[in-house]
Amino acid sequence: MHISASAIVCAVRPHGEAGAVVRAMTAEHGMIAGYVRGGRSRTMRPVLQPSNIVRAEFRARVETQLPGLTVELEHSRGPLMAEPLAAAALDWATALTASVVPEMHPYPAIHSALDGLLNAIEAAPAARRWAGALVSYEALILSALGFGHRDEAECGEDERAAGASPVCRPARRCAGFARTVGRAVEKGGGLGQSPARLPERSRRCALPFCPETGLAPK
Repeated sequence: MHISASAIVCAVRPHGEAGAVVRAMTAEHGMIAGYVRGGRSRTMRPVLQPSNIVRAEFRARVETQLPGLTVELEHSRGPLMAEPLAAAALDWATALTASVVPEMHPYPAIHSALDGLLNAIEAAPAARRWAGALVSYEALILSALGFGHRDEAECGEDERAAGASPVCRPARRCAGFARTVGRAVEKGGGLGQSPARLPERSRRCALPFCPETGLAPK
């Protein structure tokens, strides 16, 4: 196996004395794990920072073998690690992607959305520009993995009587949380809470948009 592609670093796990197993998201091949020799060295740690974009070379003799990985930095988001809120958002988005996206299955929509989200976090001067997008990204992941909405049979009787779309209650919470975050950052320029709380809050409420309109339910 030989794959050469631009990839977003999503997770880095120590392996052995100095190596690291890296999970990186590519557009054409999806999530791929590879072993980086010396990945924990002073030289490689800044390169393998989650959310960085690298030129990745995966090589393995057989498909079932963990490939060796060599990387070359294309774009670094290291300076954002000094911004607590932006750093928390970058860590959460990449960690979520690494933990739920299966390996070697192409998800170009997820890759494109993740790249756009990371660019928005990097470019925006305040969280109000990307807070809603972060929650929407979670929704898109669940939709792409097959957890988009409930069947009509799973809706409550009141919901069916009202002609509601078969979107589960967590989706409504997701949209409500996005609006709450937007109002909070508009008023105070921040979330009014520890940046570490953002992943905890958003993890509870991410289910995607109405399948009929493509909009978050109100």
